[in-house]
Amino acid sequence: MAYVNFTARAANVTLADRFSGALAQLKTMIARRAVYNQTVRELNILTDRELADLGLSRFDIATVAREAAYGK
Repeated sequence: MAYVNFTARAANVTLADRFSGALAQLKTMIARRAVYNQTVRELNILTDRELADLGLSRFDIATVAREAAYGK
């Protein structure tokens, strides 16, 4: 019978590990937000006709940008 002990691994997490993990998560969040903002900017530049050619309306811009940055 196998026994797995996760306690030893959790005890080895240092404050520096937690800080670097939080910093990496913050960088990821900032990068995703930049993708969202860039997508919104680029789609807002398009005319209604150009958006219609893409199968979008102005109401779809936020949804498309959210999917581009964060996935479905």
